[in-house]
Amino acid sequence: MPDKDVTRQVLVVDDEIPVRRGIAQVLSEQGYQVRVAADGRQALEMMGEDPAGMVLLDIRMPDLDGVAVLEALRRDYPDTAVIMITGYPDIEGAVKCIRLGALDYLVKPFRLNELEAVVERARETLEQRLQATSPLPAAAREAGIDSLVGASAAMQKVFAKIRRAAPADSTVLLTGESGTGKELAARAIHKLSARADKEFVPVDCSALVETLLESELFGHVKGSFTGAHQTKHGLFELANHGTFFFDEITNLSLNIQAKLLRVIQEREFMKVGSQKRTKLDIRIIASSNRDLKEAIKDGIFREDLYYRLSVIPIHLPPLRERTGDIPLLVEHFLKKHGAKSEHEVRGVSPRALKLLSDYPWPGNVRELEHTVERILILEDAQTIESEHLPSFIFHRSGEFQVFSDEYYTLEELEKRYIQYILRRTQGKRQEVAAILGINRKTLVNKIKKYNLKVR
Repeated sequence: MPDKDVTRQVLVVDDEIPVRRGIAQVLSEQGYQVRVAADGRQALEMMGEDPAGMVLLDIRMPDLDGVAVLEALRRDYPDTAVIMITGYPDIEGAVKCIRLGALDYLVKPFRLNELEAVVERARETLEQRLQATSPLPAAAREAGIDSLVGASAAMQKVFAKIRRAAPADSTVLLTGESGTGKELAARAIHKLSARADKEFVPVDCSALVETLLESELFGHVKGSFTGAHQTKHGLFELANHGTFFFDEITNLSLNIQAKLLRVIQEREFMKVGSQKRTKLDIRIIASSNRDLKEAIKDGIFREDLYYRLSVIPIHLPPLRERTGDIPLLVEHFLKKHGAKSEHEVRGVSPRALKLLSDYPWPGNVRELEHTVERILILEDAQTIESEHLPSFIFHRSGEFQVFSDEYYTLEELEKRYIQYILRRTQGKRQEVAAILGINRKTLVNKIKKYNLKVR
């Protein structure tokens, strides 16, 4: 992650050219690195590319006003300090923005010393925020947020949300495809919380047998069912005062979902076969690789449980949406698994790295890690070259040839590439459409046009 003082990174958003130019000039002379945006949409695009630590934001703007931009900033960049800019008639609007999370406001026309004083106060507050939310202890860094690798804007949003969520005791819902690092994010939240010295208990909901699930979670008393030869403590008891992580929570039955909802609401539970209620002090984090709103529509997930879980929602982006992080991840995995190799691996050739970056990684970060680990064990080379990559990346199998002396029409290339992506994603049309950058309907039409095999 590149080093930069985010407390001096400023974005000025105002539709009046003289205002934004004047502010930019003053703050630049004060040593701030200033960018400007002419409207709200441009501001959010610029934040997505490179988040600023401080935003000076006009309330009245055409199309997307300052209040809507503020709400988006508070949701996606909670650590960013926002200063509202308002005309005198809009002073009530400025006060409303303070309630929504803005740090301060300036009233037009303002003096230079007022601007400098407000910005300096915001910078000091931002420094305090970052110090308060930064995982300073070395042990916490090692087992916490540093286990998540990424310098992309998408991952910076994730890091910011984790830092903000960790000190609170609120329930967190982690969403994202398989292999995006949801359990690592859950462990980071735990390690950066006040419960860090207590138990972190992860449960893979897809791996537990439904008939034994209730007993595993809540425990049971002796004789409560056939085979219950002694009283057993459940996972909830083991996690008491710590953090409980439900991995892939959509795999829980509706019956267990109802009981979990009661646990969250009442903070107590009963062992199977017991009438005694046990008090529970745990933080619950859940994850899902499915769209829970779609699961609610399909009748397999309770809507009331969804709202209980998604107090703080955090989405982990797929690797194909942050390909700029692939070189960092490869370097990280080379160091992590280098000890397993009998020879020193110094790095990856540019061509191999490009192939790794161009591959869509349906298995996301987990698939990339396994690929690097496998290469380190099986290949005897100081530098990983393109020929060391698995055939599904190097395209040796004749599916889609990136490097070829043959000539094809654009239509034939499109047909071959769509077939290749269909095969690599096992026919998951929504994923294929996302990789290709087209909508699902267009994809379906192309599959019919070329008579492609979905599986």
